[in-house]
Amino acid sequence: MKILVTGGAGFIGSAVVRHIINNTNDSIINVDKLTYAGNLESVEKVSDNERYTFVQADVCDKTALDQILATHQPDAVMHLAAESHVDRSITGPADFIQTNIVGTYTLLEATRAYWSQLTQERKDVFRFHHISTDEVYGDLPHPDEWQSQEALPLFTEKTPYAPSSPYSASKASSDHLVRAWQRTYGLPCIVTNCSNNYGPYHFPEKLIPLVILNALEGKNLPIYGKGDQIRDWLYVEDHARALYTVICRGAVGETYNIGGHNEKKNHDVVLTICSLLDELVPKDKSYREQITYVTDRPGHDRRYAIDADKISRELNWNPLENFDSGMRKTVIWYLTNLDWCRRVQDGSYQRERLGLE
Repeated sequence: MKILVTGGAGFIGSAVVRHIINNTNDSIINVDKLTYAGNLESVEKVSDNERYTFVQADVCDKTALDQILATHQPDAVMHLAAESHVDRSITGPADFIQTNIVGTYTLLEATRAYWSQLTQERKDVFRFHHISTDEVYGDLPHPDEWQSQEALPLFTEKTPYAPSSPYSASKASSDHLVRAWQRTYGLPCIVTNCSNNYGPYHFPEKLIPLVILNALEGKNLPIYGKGDQIRDWLYVEDHARALYTVICRGAVGETYNIGGHNEKKNHDVVLTICSLLDELVPKDKSYREQITYVTDRPGHDRRYAIDADKISRELNWNPLENFDSGMRKTVIWYLTNLDWCRRVQDGSYQRERLGLE
């Protein structure tokens, strides 16, 4: 199978690319615009593989997409290209509307035109897999406010959409577009919604890498509000396995929620990182003393939690990492790849690979 992956130089996309090249016989066409969050060093270890091709292009550029699809003739599209940082969406929503909504529309139209001229045999096996987020569902009741004797609810594939931020609203919009293109045009689509990812190659502005790097540099470890916001944490390599499982075996028209079964308060996530650093890179005082509390984010969702029973039951996927094992791997990876963090932040590797210096 030849798979076109958009956003394959990003955090989750690069994990998908590495997984497919390292563990299957399939080929990858990695299409990425290379914004601040996309970095070719994340796929450097597979970049010389004959089954890997990189094309720098914007998903909003239909001419470029038409040419890529015609040239490479993929059997499937995995759409991961997206603006994803909630804070950035609050201060600058326009990029999120353009990439996540207009970009998805443009890719859908280019893919529909390409798919429509395939032979019936190739049409029947073709898939468009749209990768989304659990944030489209809004938030869930928090344990602090739950009065019922019943178990706390989880996000299921039937949970109504109620996005809270410009980011989640733009992703909800793209989900709706994908489902409409299937219903109206027959394009064979699948949607997945995942919980918070963490692991190697995560851009340093995100919570877990930010805390690790700030701790090592003696900076404050900022926590929004009281830090009681709850997230379900999914190790990125587990997510990559799930996405490949879905593109291979998922049913057209279905949605699959992907979660790590690891509900943790943000405060506890930071404490876990501090404890690991105290063990692995000890200093005179605990890293916990660097924790500070900052004004909460506007419209901050209090709890996300995924019910991943469907993908487990129907596709036999389950995460391999629990929170403790995944966090240990993540912290150790950052400790041994501090140069990567510097290069991705200053863009030096990217400029060198693109011949800009």
